[in-house]
Amino acid sequence: MLGTLFEAVLYQPIFNLFVGIYNLVPDAGVVIFVLTVLIKLVLYPLTSSSIKSQKSLQEVQPKLEALKKKYKGEQQTLAQETMKLYKEHKVNPFASCLPLLIQLPILIALYWVLRNSLGTTDFHLLYSFVKSPESIKTVSLGFLELANPSIVLAVLAGGTQFWQTKMMTRKKSPENAGAGAKDEDMMAAMNKNMLYFMPFLTVIIGVQLPAGLTLYWFLSTLITSLQQLVVFKNKKTEVEVVDSKK
Repeated sequence: MLGTLFEAVLYQPIFNLFVGIYNLVPDAGVVIFVLTVLIKLVLYPLTSSSIKSQKSLQEVQPKLEALKKKYKGEQQTLAQETMKLYKEHKVNPFASCLPLLIQLPILIALYWVLRNSLGTTDFHLLYSFVKSPESIKTVSLGFLELANPSIVLAVLAGGTQFWQTKMMTRKKSPENAGAGAKDEDMMAAMNKNMLYFMPFLTVIIGVQLPAGLTLYWFLSTLITSLQQLVVFKNKKTEVEVVDSKK
């Protein structure tokens, strides 16, 4: 029943949108680009909320580590002080997770649409008003075979993953940072490991997937990275405006 609901609510609408765009622009690579942009636009508010929350949590991390050191062994007091810290800095620790959980089913549905659509001749899930093409051709722009793995696209996906992760990576604390610096340095080291591990993992997985899926992965990560850049710049501007009024 859950599978049927997933198909009717998410998979089938996205599949129909994919085929509908393909009928207008008969190039699967272009369709993947358009579809990725459209879904990212729909999810823009949720993604922005998640990015802001992740950044805010990152910014209060040194103070949180200092609290953990100060109230070590006093769990109840630590919990109260942590909530006070979150309230003071207007941080919601759950706000970064909720948008991601909402987006996940949509992204999974899009993944399966791309996985099943390239080269297919099975269009029984099309709505009556969507024209059925003979097939979805897997060659894009006359040279890119979307049904086969692409090392170039895998590397591009890994590169954008590196860029996105680097923007979120904490820098090592200065030597005179004081309490909490040691824990913060440990977190900075972990972030640095993730900075290289995630792109590497992206490339390893990407070279095994059809190029159509890797293309989506690359475009999706690129758009999210650009959105992250815009959110960070806007957040920095807001802070500067607030500081100038003080």
